[in-house]
Amino acid sequence: MKGTLTPGGTLRPARLSVPDVFRVGSVGLRARRARVVLSALGIAIGIATMVAVVGLSESSRADLMARLDRLGTNLLTAEAGKDGQGRDVKLPRNAVAMVERIGPVRHATASGDVDARIRRSDVVPEERTAGVTTQAVRTDLLAALGGEVAQGRWFDRAGERLPVTVLGAVAADRLGITRTGETIMMNDTRVVVVGVLRPIELVPNLDRVAMVGFPTAQRYFGFDGHPTTVFERSTDASVEDVRAILARTISPGDEGAVKVSRPSDALAAKAATDKGLTTLMLGLGAVALLVGGVGVANTMVVSVLERRQEIGLRRSLGATRGAIRLQFLTESLLLSALGGAAGAALGAAATYGFARVQHWTPVVPPWALAGGLAATLLIGVVAGLYPAVRASRLHPTVALNAT
Repeated sequence: MKGTLTPGGTLRPARLSVPDVFRVGSVGLRARRARVVLSALGIAIGIATMVAVVGLSESSRADLMARLDRLGTNLLTAEAGKDGQGRDVKLPRNAVAMVERIGPVRHATASGDVDARIRRSDVVPEERTAGVTTQAVRTDLLAALGGEVAQGRWFDRAGERLPVTVLGAVAADRLGITRTGETIMMNDTRVVVVGVLRPIELVPNLDRVAMVGFPTAQRYFGFDGHPTTVFERSTDASVEDVRAILARTISPGDEGAVKVSRPSDALAAKAATDKGLTTLMLGLGAVALLVGGVGVANTMVVSVLERRQEIGLRRSLGATRGAIRLQFLTESLLLSALGGAAGAALGAAATYGFARVQHWTPVVPPWALAGGLAATLLIGVVAGLYPAVRASRLHPTVALNAT
């Protein structure tokens, strides 16, 4: 770098070129590598945390939305509630037929609570029910809910009239059923397990239930035929319209006794809960990033104190205060950028690895990487500004005499 003469004969200092700026700014980093690594580590941890939190949140949400698309958001349930006097209300026996008359409805089915105690065998006391309840179901229930059989089979027209049962996933585990063909006791009736279901995400309460056909429940367990819950699927565009009239269709004149819900809303609420947790974790990542910024500032202040003679020498050779400020500010930016790049890579790798373990599709939003790198540059400017100004204000004579 050479100065130039002005027309008046005054020597004007030359400006540093961009390569010179980076070359001079990296001198301090190359000379103190251990300190640089430790300082950059704080920045890296903060950025890695923020990128990983955003990435895992987006991967989880994408998986949840994919499941919602697969399960469908057009399922509505109508359950029997209580009347104005607090008494239990019974849905009409023909509730399914009434719902099927609604134009946009594509499929309607039902289940009903059955008063039958479940035991693993007849030697188990009646009060030990293993937390499993009994419900009567229609043969089309599984198709309406999008459920799947893990073992055995679902009810057919013959099976719904026989003393056989299909267990939910949790019910089978609680009863210790490992294969179909085993028997359990419902009251005093021995019932054969013909199937075990996979978990039903939209209606998880069915996972803890032993199911029998409507005719079987009426014949063996005194079931009165009144459904407890009606399940309905309509066209996607008409869900809200059907929801508005479903209760009064099932129970004209007493629609307040029927509770209508949309199971997919629970999964959507879970996504909202995950978003709140993501905000909290981002806050923790920001704290880690702030701590890393303090470390960078500390490193730069110490660097200025240790390199006063170097600063004095450069000032004596003609380096301007602006050149000194630019040198140390560049050094701070490079240090922060180093930590930011490493943190972004670590965060992306952590997201990819954890998502694969959870069988999610890894999603790392580009804005998260760009935002993380931008945050590191901001931290670098803020952390390096004071040390850079302090270095530029050192008088050459004082700096050269420093020990």
